[in-house]
Amino acid sequence: MRFAYVVPYTTELEFVELARLGEEHGWDAVFSWEAVFRHDAWATLAAAAVSTERIRLGTLITPVPRYRPWDLAARVGSVDRLSGGRVVLGAGLGAPNANWLAFEPDDGRAVRAQRLDEGLDILTGLLGGQPFSYDGRHFSARPVTELAPPPPVQRPHPPIWLVGALVRGRQRQPSLARAARYDGIFPAVARAAEGQSGITLETFGEIVQRVRDFRAEAGLGDRPYDFVIEGDSYHGFVEVEGGPADWEAAGATWWVESWWDLPETSETVDELRRRITAGPPRN
Repeated sequence: MRFAYVVPYTTELEFVELARLGEEHGWDAVFSWEAVFRHDAWATLAAAAVSTERIRLGTLITPVPRYRPWDLAARVGSVDRLSGGRVVLGAGLGAPNANWLAFEPDDGRAVRAQRLDEGLDILTGLLGGQPFSYDGRHFSARPVTELAPPPPVQRPHPPIWLVGALVRGRQRQPSLARAARYDGIFPAVARAAEGQSGITLETFGEIVQRVRDFRAEAGLGDRPYDFVIEGDSYHGFVEVEGGPADWEAAGATWWVESWWDLPETSETVDELRRRITAGPPRN
């Protein structure tokens, strides 16, 4: 089991400081987050990349449908090279909110899913190297013959962890199948008629098995894969049963501390320093 934390509601410079602090105190990864017109997560991660040496850096999560995939590929590749190969891309459909809808409409979940699939196809294709071409419903690409970037350090591309939901009441599980094609999953459970619901150790174990089955069917079963659980050892925003050891026994490879209940104040930064200095909840 490896341990990470998400940094909520700080400035870019505070994020860099807290990333360095996490590296000093034994954490394995630190995550930023993306919101429309808040801060540039990738610029912030780039600053952290050149200020740290070991800790992994990522997003939780990047709403891939909002991006032009070549722009996202440039950001991910740049930060991976700056960090010497420490980037993780946390990806998903994104959740339209007032911040999002202030600037652009939501075309609906089905269209976002199409854009997510095409965006990931192009992202991984571009990071894999030239020549690359693609023809999709929403995006297309032709081989780049000049000014192509060098490859990322992590080959064929940095790890991609996707939000994947087990939907109760449905035979097909396209969200889990999509996540299984990449490198890791942020698991969720939903009911077809009721929307999002909580995740338990039992349902987590079911998700682990289903993803493993999908990967075996695709011939990917022998490749490393990460099962990521979000928790809160301070019993605030995310309340899950058991502790990290219980989730590790169920198949989890990462525990991510999610502290979104902390208010957006200067005192919060002090509290984040205290929690990060205390180190990962390994016991």
